[in-house]
Amino acid sequence: MQIGVYGSGYLGTVVSACLADFGSPVICCHEDSSHMVAMAQGKVPFHEKNLADMIRRNVRSGRLSYSTDVDAFAKKAQILFLAEDSSQHIASLCRRIVSASSKPPILILLTPGAVGTGAKLEATLKENNLKATLVTQPMFFTAGCAVEDFNWPDRIVLGTNSSEAVLALKQVYNPLVMRGVPVIVTNHETAELLRVATTAFLATKISFINEIANLCESVNADAVNLSLALGLDKKIAPRCLQPGAGMGGLFAESDMDSLAQLAGENGITMKVLGAARAVNHDLTSRVIEKISAAMQSIEGKHVGILGLAFKPNTNDIEGSSAVRLVETLVAQGAKVRAYDPVAIPNARMRLNGQVQYCDSAYAAAEGMDALVVGTGWPEFRALDFDRIKHLLKRPVIVDTKNLLDAGRLRAMGFEYVGVGRRDAVSLTRAAGVL
Repeated sequence: MQIGVYGSGYLGTVVSACLADFGSPVICCHEDSSHMVAMAQGKVPFHEKNLADMIRRNVRSGRLSYSTDVDAFAKKAQILFLAEDSSQHIASLCRRIVSASSKPPILILLTPGAVGTGAKLEATLKENNLKATLVTQPMFFTAGCAVEDFNWPDRIVLGTNSSEAVLALKQVYNPLVMRGVPVIVTNHETAELLRVATTAFLATKISFINEIANLCESVNADAVNLSLALGLDKKIAPRCLQPGAGMGGLFAESDMDSLAQLAGENGITMKVLGAARAVNHDLTSRVIEKISAAMQSIEGKHVGILGLAFKPNTNDIEGSSAVRLVETLVAQGAKVRAYDPVAIPNARMRLNGQVQYCDSAYAAAEGMDALVVGTGWPEFRALDFDRIKHLLKRPVIVDTKNLLDAGRLRAMGFEYVGVGRRDAVSLTRAAGVL
């Protein structure tokens, strides 16, 4: 069965490669010829773990091809995934593809859209005397592990009233269906609302644990151990329950904006969502207070930042708490030096020369008054901290992700500050020394 994926951005690139890896022939189409040529060579314009290798492997095998001919693409593919990152031109794209198809296609709408998008597209096609079966399928990707999320999803959600489309998509997703991944069939509106509701719930979960972390610091509790124990409760689960990690990423803010707007249009106040977003936005202020307390002030001080991406294994800085932190430090008079394994090019465009960029964590630490972990890259755990200690002007580490071994660093003579962690004074008091 020939599958088509329209889109050259994040969604289209990931989905086309992953579907081809299932063994199906896939055409990825977009009118940007330079972009399609680059993709065919495995040159992915963003950092996503394992994706470039997957593209090269499937291009070599002949399962994955790239095209700029939309009409030929529409004629050849039997199942067409619409996977643009933005829904701005989705209606005209639908009309064009259906018009060019040799028979009524099955269109799967992966592009994020407001609740009601699927129903409007069906109405538009009907008004233009165009026949197609439209399926709304929300995707639940996390930047940095999108390939893993595609291959090991919690569920497949299909918004459609067509049993024929459901059977066809179960065949497409056969490796997942055979593994027992649940397939939930519902209407367009439920599928559309599910995507933004999932984002909002995760934001709420993250904001809750960060508020608990704030309380932990006041009552001599440890937020890392608390969140571990809390997450082992089957009713709660551990994912997205780590203090210090604000909500970020390509679609996070737009999803929450969309949900808040939909609620407002229907006369509903989303009190929990509003509170969660407020907590998320206040996280930078809390971290700034920690840094200021550790250095006695911020103005005129030199601060090294480890990590700029919003999370590990991606170069995406959208919604990055590390970038917000850098902007605030600079605004308050600090001199900032930063290192990130892959996100520096994107950070340069956002921060406009306010930061000195380094090619290693050690260069970012040299001569600094404090070192701040902004992104939880695993490689930071393996740094030579004896070397770091001698490079720093003062051995101060502020770990906004609770990534590092606090006990080991304190034993080495560092002043270690985490999020929701018991500080050195609290530890000494707990031992009965004070």
